Amino acid sequence: MEEVLRVDSIVTRFGMQQVHDGVSFTVRRGEVIGLIGGSGSGKSVLLKEVIGLVRPAGGRIELLGTDVWHCSPEELNAVRRRFGVLFQDGALFSSISVAENVAVPFRENTLLPTDLISALAGFKLALVGLPAETGAKSPSQLSGGMRKRVALARALALEPEIVFLDEPTSGLDPVGARDFERLLRVLADSLGLTVF
Repeated sequence: MEEVLRVDSIVTRFGMQQVHDGVSFTVRRGEVIGLIGGSGSGKSVLLKEVIGLVRPAGGRIELLGTDVWHCSPEELNAVRRRFGVLFQDGALFSSISVAENVAVPFRENTLLPTDLISALAGFKLALVGLPAETGAKSPSQLSGGMRKRVALARALALEPEIVFLDEPTSGLDPVGARDFERLLRVLADSLGLTVF
């Protein structure tokens, strides 16, 4: 299988604190990989290093064939359009509706007309199992599980090759967490996604 992510000998330090010391792994196309570790062990930091938000002290990260920390800003932006991210707690914009949250990647990265963007946002919400009327609500009107699904819909907006999920089931009850994990498995299988 084709490699979509290679993390090689990553070292991460914050002042005198060493978080990672030679972390290496690969992710192949179509895999669903879970990275587990204790609170504060550096899982979220590693994710931010992989997607080009935090620079590691050493090592190399190759994502979708691009060396994340040795490429031009234009190359990095092109790679970013090929993956989706669900940040901790969803990171939804509280001042706009659910549908507008899902529409953000379309508005920022395409020249699609507004009516098509609205239809696509509705489709992405349906894809993650949310009813159409959810789109008109604000994020604060939703349960934690629904907010996670909205964030997942936004992460899937541009039909990414790989989706990064930062603590996707934190804050959910056991039933909600299990439902979310099932949804991820179905989406990965049906869309051919790689999930990390």
